[in-house]
Amino acid sequence: MPVSAEQYTSLRAVLGDHLMLFAPEVIVAGTVCVLLLLRLFKAFDKLHLNPVAAGPLVVALFLLGTQWSAYFDGSAGATAFSGLIRLDPFAAFLRGLLLVFALLALVLGRITGLPDAADSADYATLLLGGTLGMMLMASANHLLMVFLGMEMASLPCYALAGFLKGRRAGSEAALKYVLYGAAASGVALYGISLLTIKFGGGSFEAVAKGYADLARTSSLDAITAAGTLMLLVGFAFKLSAVPFHFWCPDVFEGAAAEVGAFLSVASKAAAVGLTVRFLMTVHGACADVTFVPKTVGVGVMVVAALTATLGNLAALAQTNLKRMLAYSTIAHAGYMLMAVATFTSDGAAAALFYLAGYLPTNLGAFAAVAAVRTATGGETLDHCRGLAKRSPATAVALTVFLLSLLGLPPLVGFAGKFQVFESVYSAGQSFGRLGSTTLEGGFYALLAVGVVNTVVSAGYYLRVLKAAVLDDSPDLTPRPPLQSGEGEKNQNPLPSPLRVGEGAGGWGLTAFLLLLAVAVLVLGLAWNPLLALTSKAVESLPGR
Repeated sequence: MPVSAEQYTSLRAVLGDHLMLFAPEVIVAGTVCVLLLLRLFKAFDKLHLNPVAAGPLVVALFLLGTQWSAYFDGSAGATAFSGLIRLDPFAAFLRGLLLVFALLALVLGRITGLPDAADSADYATLLLGGTLGMMLMASANHLLMVFLGMEMASLPCYALAGFLKGRRAGSEAALKYVLYGAAASGVALYGISLLTIKFGGGSFEAVAKGYADLARTSSLDAITAAGTLMLLVGFAFKLSAVPFHFWCPDVFEGAAAEVGAFLSVASKAAAVGLTVRFLMTVHGACADVTFVPKTVGVGVMVVAALTATLGNLAALAQTNLKRMLAYSTIAHAGYMLMAVATFTSDGAAAALFYLAGYLPTNLGAFAAVAAVRTATGGETLDHCRGLAKRSPATAVALTVFLLSLLGLPPLVGFAGKFQVFESVYSAGQSFGRLGSTTLEGGFYALLAVGVVNTVVSAGYYLRVLKAAVLDDSPDLTPRPPLQSGEGEKNQNPLPSPLRVGEGAGGWGLTAFLLLLAVAVLVLGLAWNPLLALTSKAVESLPGR
């Protein structure tokens, strides 16, 4: 049937409105295309393109900022592109977080010299491509968009893991990442198929309606249980949650520290946002407020406890700084899942707050590892010894980051853990008042696991601080740096650093570390504005 002029005009107006709301993603996608075109011209091989890629991100952040008041005026947001995505305050917060992190990651790469000028277009293309996929994950409202977003986020990350082409460890890490990722994607896709067939549609609303029907009979059939479990496997892989964490330590150790920072923060933000939106939508549609927590929620609680425990215990035995931070990342995914398992607005807000504080903290920790690497030629605990004497400013920044990861006041890591533990405790009280003693006891046990794991984590965070501050420097002879495009003449994982001053990695890197440390301290001292923002963001979630 031909389209009338009125229908065409209406369609064009609707598409224009949707594209305006979707403008940040359009800009990121356009930047990727421009970088690919520039890669065709030899003249740009000598020009570092990280600043070229960073410029459009600033524009995208500005456009998102102009929409900020519209997102946070009490509106629940709206779906776009036939309901495939939802653009609401929750998605706006996560999209902004991802854009900020991508911008900081590009700045860090320019300062440390990873990548070099010849490979900068490829690096920026992969980083922005992964960011675009993660932004789609954060706003997905349909199982089809869930899968597309996860794949768009994963494929560039596979290449980034092996970006140091001349290093065998990086290549092995990338291959391992691809294999695990392909398996997780296949399982998630099969789960999506089961849920779509079962509920007659792939939208989150269709799945939620199906769960609401099941809640009336207080029974979860085998197809729904299997489909949900398989879908959550895909989410757990992106979160590096137990038992789908095996790729994380090897990939982080084999990849450059700059790439590890991107994988540890951006990937977590997208996966947590997607998990919260899906589970809260399903939970909100059920009249019985205990149905989803008693079924899906119990599994999330168990995974959260195991993830935090395994991550912290395994980190105790590590001497490679990147591998230790990988297990730390796994442990922090467990803390975030504790908040997700509450199925409450407070829990969702706590997860967002934790992510916002985790961004400068973990980025700073990996940047400090990059500083140690550029100064000593290694990334082990031995290379960190005597850091306070070689570069006091770097040692101070590293102290701030590690104590924040540990969760000590007045740093933002303490504020994040306080919000998570408070939401878990409140959830236990709420379900206790509803007469669900099983859930009440489960949340109190989960809270105890979180507190004990925080104490355990002190064992490896303080060990690094002791080496950096109290120990003397060992007699280490740095090896010549390995350029990102060179063959493997040795096993040195280092890119050539951009030396702009004295100290570990130069004044540029030191200034970057100190700025992040200040952000960690400020967010910890004045957390109310951020808490108000996260609380406002989750108001748009269904089922609050």
